[in-house]
Amino acid sequence: MDHIGSLKQYNSQMKYGICPLSIVPLRAKASDQSELVTQVLYGETLKVPESRSKWSRVCLDFDGYEGWIDNKQFRLISENEHKGLTSQKLRLSSDLIDFITTSEGQLLSIPLGSILNGLKILDHGFEGKSISETIKKKHLIDTAILYLNAPYMWGGKTPFGIDCSGLTQMVYKLNGHKLMRDVSQQSTQGEAISFIEESEAGDLAFFDNSEGTIIHVGIIMEDNYIIHSHGQVRIDRLDHIGIFNYEKRKHTHKLRVIKRII
Repeated sequence: MDHIGSLKQYNSQMKYGICPLSIVPLRAKASDQSELVTQVLYGETLKVPESRSKWSRVCLDFDGYEGWIDNKQFRLISENEHKGLTSQKLRLSSDLIDFITTSEGQLLSIPLGSILNGLKILDHGFEGKSISETIKKKHLIDTAILYLNAPYMWGGKTPFGIDCSGLTQMVYKLNGHKLMRDVSQQSTQGEAISFIEESEAGDLAFFDNSEGTIIHVGIIMEDNYIIHSHGQVRIDRLDHIGIFNYEKRKHTHKLRVIKRII
């Protein structure tokens, strides 16, 4: 996907928020019918530069992504609470799906990669597995495999639907590394690798269309394989031309550049 938001300035009345629900849509416009540009997962914090009666324009703290969120689907927090949360190292849920216990004793399901730093502010409980450390590059593939067979969904960030750059961002995030949200943004990060033979498992491969626009990204694996989201999260062969799909017996994506992020 390739929707880039830019938050140019904050006013003195800036508000702050946190997502108290499992998976919330962030839309291009203030409408339920508007395009999904990304998702806000449980515990994500955000800035709120503009509020309307039903919708607010927000900027996600992790990657600066901007869009419109339903006011019923996030909770306002104080500036001090926001500063406290954003200054902490992220603690993320590490199972495909887990559960939060609300203050009323109800269960709320949360997806892989939900942020747990705001549990106290939200008055929620959590007893599942979590991760907060920076993990070595070799573990990126193990994390990516958790998303295998997840259906492709534009704007998705979860095992229940994910796009190509959502997959790479979430895999890196779960290992303590930061990637931007869109494929065009991610392609500007890291160091270019001259030859595919020099690539390592965990490097990112980017692919372009006939106009030369980068439109796809995947994570390189050992032995010239790649894991990427195309119809579903799948594993295909990678060569100097691009991605070769054995089911279709043809190349489906043209290789543009390989980038080493870590």
